[in-house]
Amino acid sequence: MMTLDPVDYAVISQALSAMAREMGTKLVRSAYSTIVREARDASAAILDRGGNVIAQAEMIPMQLGSMGVTLRACLEAFPVATLDEDNFLVNNHPYFGGQHLQDVFLFTPVFVEGALIGFSGTTAHHLDLGGGGAGLNNSASDVFQEGLLLPPMKFSFSRDWNGGNFERLLRANVRVPEQTLGDFNAQFSANQIGIQRLRQLCLRYGSDTVQQAMTELTRHAETQLRAAIREIPDGTYYGEDAVDDDGVHDQPIWIRAQVTVQGDTLKIGFAGTGEQVSRNINSPWASTFSAVMSCIKGVLIGSDVPFNEGSFRPVTLDVPYGSILNPRPPAPVRARMEPCYRAYCAVMKALSTVIPDKVISSGFDAALITCLARLSNGRYRVCLETYGGGFGASVSSDGADGIAASLSNTTNSPVEALDMEFDYFRIVGYGLAPASFGHGARRGGLGLYRKYEILEDGVDFSLYGDRFRIAPQGLFGGGDGRNARAVVIRNGQETSIDLKNTARLLKGDIVMITTSGGAGYGEARDRPRDSIAIDIAQGFVTAEDARDVYGYEVAPS
Repeated sequence: MMTLDPVDYAVISQALSAMAREMGTKLVRSAYSTIVREARDASAAILDRGGNVIAQAEMIPMQLGSMGVTLRACLEAFPVATLDEDNFLVNNHPYFGGQHLQDVFLFTPVFVEGALIGFSGTTAHHLDLGGGGAGLNNSASDVFQEGLLLPPMKFSFSRDWNGGNFERLLRANVRVPEQTLGDFNAQFSANQIGIQRLRQLCLRYGSDTVQQAMTELTRHAETQLRAAIREIPDGTYYGEDAVDDDGVHDQPIWIRAQVTVQGDTLKIGFAGTGEQVSRNINSPWASTFSAVMSCIKGVLIGSDVPFNEGSFRPVTLDVPYGSILNPRPPAPVRARMEPCYRAYCAVMKALSTVIPDKVISSGFDAALITCLARLSNGRYRVCLETYGGGFGASVSSDGADGIAASLSNTTNSPVEALDMEFDYFRIVGYGLAPASFGHGARRGGLGLYRKYEILEDGVDFSLYGDRFRIAPQGLFGGGDGRNARAVVIRNGQETSIDLKNTARLLKGDIVMITTSGGAGYGEARDRPRDSIAIDIAQGFVTAEDARDVYGYEVAPS
């Protein structure tokens, strides 16, 4: 093997990361839907010819952690030797390397002087891929009701897109074809950016040098993670968390994690985790893998270490087949983020028992998704929104207020953008949710509230989320965060929204969604006095709470 010049490696490795970021920017700016264009629910990556992730845009950890798994499922069906420059690969099948149907992965091979060097890959959350309802379809009892399944497939761009068979298939199966096809075109455009940039890099430095730099970049990530693992004492550590319920009954579903450290390796098991359920909160294996790896990356290695295939090599996962974290088909999976967040928290709690200074308390840690849909003049309009909430506190800092959850990392949809896009509702309230956090030496972050006024009859509202029953738990004496809430106000009467079913709204209804706040870390009586004073000044803590919880007396004005 040739010796790689350190300067060349530094330049090439940064260039690979930069091209993934540029792909992500292109995807977001070209998108049609608000969920991609505003909320940035999409991701991009450069992969090598074996389907290994090399560099990723810092977008959605949940989508990126398993992108290599998704591509390798395609390459098993369509080996590298069968591909040409006109091909693209598609996969959204949760039981063949995908996650949930709405995240469609597109991979385009990159050829340089006739040789396949790697792949340019993107995924985006598509608001509508058919299925049993224009909303979130929480009543789906199998994956077939959730939309159009796209198993690993190979297409020809010139033949199957731009009026070709694949495009025609999509158009015939979705309610909002202009929006869906527009977002697919945004993915293709982003993939082309990756192809161009990778070709330019290979033509400048040589394909062999670039491929060697890819190998070194993954080796670097692996080396850093193994070094971090070696700092943890050998042993097995335990943590657990629970999903509110299964969508049918009111009993919690427990996620139990066992983290075993041996030298420079981690084995993470989920023995004792609840069985798969009949509603849509099951998590396919690829999603569970992404959630666990996101926790490991966040706790053990810094942001300067790339999150690529090398990060995965020191970690093995043992997830019982038939559990909610590895279901048997055809279990529905649309809301798979809920058990994934509980797996994330369970692993975090396990690590808190041995490296308490590196973890955070539980936060709102949920995918709280709302959908407002309406059929008018034969045309569907669909607005999907993701919510932020409060992060858990750490040993050295309060939890962040009103921020995207760690696995999703989506931004909010600006009120102005929604006002221009949709005429059947308007947002009449948006802000931090008072008294939503858990107290502690470091307090949790505040949740958010969002209030909608419905402007037309016949609006269908659906929601999925978590933390409505079981609050985020504090660490080392920290207080729990508050639960999420969802209510509709009609004729002055407030009613809790049935999370299990779609609600038909009327003109004049007010819908209010409140997300949970984060939990505290450490005993409240140990909170710095100046931090309490700031919270009081900002209206986050009342004088009564300051006295009763923190033992802090507010001086009379």
